[in-house]
Amino acid sequence: MGEIGLRAVRDDDLDAIYDQMRDPVAVRMAAFTAEDPDDRAAFDAHFVRVRTSPDVLLLAITIDGELAGTVGSFAVGDDTEITYWLDRAWWGRGIATRAVELLLDLVPVRPITARAASDNAGSLAVLRKVGFRPVGKEVAYATGRGEEIEETVLRLDGP
Repeated sequence: MGEIGLRAVRDDDLDAIYDQMRDPVAVRMAAFTAEDPDDRAAFDAHFVRVRTSPDVLLLAITIDGELAGTVGSFAVGDDTEITYWLDRAWWGRGIATRAVELLLDLVPVRPITARAASDNAGSLAVLRKVGFRPVGKEVAYATGRGEEIEETVLRLDGP
């Protein structure tokens, strides 16, 4: 495996990110996704908002310089949450875990929160490996599945 890194999301990344975020298998796994993953105009508008918001840090995940996904943090009220999306071709290789570790080095806020569909074993494993612990469950509508599902809320406390 190559070197895993983070860098700013560039305009020339957007087509690949759009394709990653509309992969039907990944959308189902992530569950909490865009209302219509195939709506490019909505995707572009969303990425303009997140890339220009002072409350959002969005970074590209790279492997030897090749775009593999995104990772970021964002404010929700007084809380900070993290999110990540990895191209399915890279699943199961420890890349998401390393990318989240690198993000957490850049975002010193603690506690910090993460969420994952309760049946998304891969994402829950990534979060546990970097120190997040479950603190609750919620039921919410998951657009990626078209139904309400259980979501696990996790938190990483102080250093």
